[in-house]
Amino acid sequence: MNSSYDVVIVGGAVIGSAVAYFLTANPDFNGSVLVVERDGSYAKASTSLSAASIRTQFSNAINVKISQFGSAFIRDFAETMRVGDDRPDLNFHSGGYLFLAGTAEQEQTLRENHAVQKACGADVVLWDQEALARAFPHLNVDDIRLASYGQSGEGWFNNTGLMYGFRNKARAQGAEFVSDEVVAIGRDGDAVNSVTLKSGAVIAAGTIVNASGPRAALTARMAGLDVPVEPRKRTLFVFDCAKTPEGSASVNQGRLPLMIDPSGVFCRPEGRFFLSGAVPEDDPAVDWDDFEPRWHEFEDMVWPALAHRSAGFEAIKVVNQWAGHYDFNTLDHNLIVGRHPQVRNFVYANGFSGHGLQQGPAAGRGVAELIIYGGYRTLDLSEVGYERIVENRPFLEKAVI
Repeated sequence: MNSSYDVVIVGGAVIGSAVAYFLTANPDFNGSVLVVERDGSYAKASTSLSAASIRTQFSNAINVKISQFGSAFIRDFAETMRVGDDRPDLNFHSGGYLFLAGTAEQEQTLRENHAVQKACGADVVLWDQEALARAFPHLNVDDIRLASYGQSGEGWFNNTGLMYGFRNKARAQGAEFVSDEVVAIGRDGDAVNSVTLKSGAVIAAGTIVNASGPRAALTARMAGLDVPVEPRKRTLFVFDCAKTPEGSASVNQGRLPLMIDPSGVFCRPEGRFFLSGAVPEDDPAVDWDDFEPRWHEFEDMVWPALAHRSAGFEAIKVVNQWAGHYDFNTLDHNLIVGRHPQVRNFVYANGFSGHGLQQGPAAGRGVAELIIYGGYRTLDLSEVGYERIVENRPFLEKAVI
């Protein structure tokens, strides 16, 4: 490790590693990159504990385009991230997403979202009750007004595979990674200039990127700045079915999608099991080290909703569960990517609110473009910049799970 780097990235999970990859992959960048990760095992990283899925079914065109790039990038990931003979296969399952609307308001939202998605070229269809029942005969559709189904470009994949693919390729391209913790950030007026590590090292930095997930506010405060991001707990449950409905669909070779029930409960196939969860009714900020699962959510929320939706989910048994953290943006539940308006060499890549894995490729590319060129060259992410935080101007996204 040197005493000075052109770019220091605080946080080395999927977002930090993606930024490091896109910087070092760009022939117009010849600087040095250091990535500092406090937990080299990544055991409690949001990346590692994520449901690891991607969708184009958003209400805002920017989010749709972010995921379209992510989907294409994931498709070609093994070859793009190849290092020697190692080709990281993300084992992508193109199961699609299925949103179900049970109220007039939910139906209207799906129709409005669909118009945005189609305008962006997303492969999404709307189904009435009859079409939904034909496609997925195991479902109870009596209380469903409309369904939205992603026919391609959506699914789930290996979460740590994405992170380690970025990380290993970035290292092969010259980025340095260190297991340590940033405990202070030096600042002189309107510029940050160094990081101090827990080990005692002081590293000079030309640009600092905040990619520290749920701890983003802690990192920003070290620089005398702020960001409205806090850890919110999400519990995931893996369950087995006495009689699985997987294989019963009349579309996509019988495979079931990731289904979002009108109640907000979701589930998707996970090998021979299913993965499920829900947005908690009580959703406070939690301690950064609180990873205790909310056991009651399965009995109180998940199982009742799924048993109502399908007879196949009436007799189920939990076989595993864990809790992870969203890096929750309390202003509008959307990513914050961009420079601080005054401290221009402090760059945010935070607040993904559960969408970090699918938005990591586009966010990493965008941050790299800001650092190298001073502006975006591909997808313009100005709408999700930090300026809206200062102005208290939410970036509206209606399709948040």
